[in-house]
Amino acid sequence: MVADLQSFTRAAAALGSTQATISVKLRRLEEKLGARLIERTPRRVALSAKGAGFLPAARDFLAAHERAMAEFAAAPCRLALGFVDHVAGPELSVLIAQIHAHDPSLALSMKIDTSIMLKDAFDHGELDAVIVHREGDDRPGRALSRNHYGWFAAPSFEWQRGTPLRLALLSTVCTCPDRLRAIETLDGAGIAWEEAFVGGGGTAVNIAVSAGFAVSALANRVAPLGLIEVSRKLGLPPLPSSEIVLHSRTLAPRAREALHMLATAFREYNSPTV
Repeated sequence: MVADLQSFTRAAAALGSTQATISVKLRRLEEKLGARLIERTPRRVALSAKGAGFLPAARDFLAAHERAMAEFAAAPCRLALGFVDHVAGPELSVLIAQIHAHDPSLALSMKIDTSIMLKDAFDHGELDAVIVHREGDDRPGRALSRNHYGWFAAPSFEWQRGTPLRLALLSTVCTCPDRLRAIETLDGAGIAWEEAFVGGGGTAVNIAVSAGFAVSALANRVAPLGLIEVSRKLGLPPLPSSEIVLHSRTLAPRAREALHMLATAFREYNSPTV
C-alpha cells in the first residue's frame, strides 16, 4: 500500500492504521529480507530497486492467499459503486487497480451517471455506495473533495459579443447540478445563451466541446486534453464549486475495507496539494 500510494500517511489511512505502525511493519519486513524496500526522503517515498523486484512476488503471494481463502467463503464478495459524471477522472483506473491489488477476489461493479440517477439507484438498493455532489441533498455523507469548474472550449471556438453564447449541456431529462450551474451563472450575469448541443452524458458533451461546436461548464480536473479555459478570453463569470461526498450502506468487512481504501485514495488524489 505504501508503494501504491507513495505515502506512509495515505497507506495508514487506507488501512485504518497509523503511520508509526506501518513504519514498524515495513522495517520488520526489511530486516527479515535483509534489504531496503522503500527509499524515503522528506519529499518523496518510492520503491528501491530491491523493492521493485520484490513487489510482484509479494502481490502474487497475497493473491494466492486470497484465492485460498475464497475457497472457504460462503459467497463471493461484491461492491456496487456509483461515480457521478465529471468526477470519475483519469485516476479512476488507478483506484480500481489499487482495489484489485488489495483484494484480488473482490467483484466490483461500477456505474457512472448523474448525481440524481445515482442517488435514486442507491435509495433503491441497486448500489452499495455512491460518490456524488452534495448539492440539494441534506442526507449525511463523508466529504471527499471539492469540484472546481471553468468554462471550456476548443481553441478554435469564437463567440461574437451581442449574440447568444452557444452552450453544450447535459439533457433536460434530469435537473443535473452541472447543467443548472452553467445556466444559473449565465442568467445571473445577464449573458444571453442558447442550447446549441444536448448530450445524454458527460462524454457526449466533451465530444461536442472538443469539436468546437459550443462552450461548456466543466470540472477542471476532468476537462479533456486539448480544451482551454476561456473565462477570461470570453469575459464569462466564475462558476461556483461543489462538494463531493460519499454515501454508503452497511457493508461486509471486505467490501467496507475496499471502499475505505478507495475513498481515502480518491480524497488524496483530489486534495489541493496533489
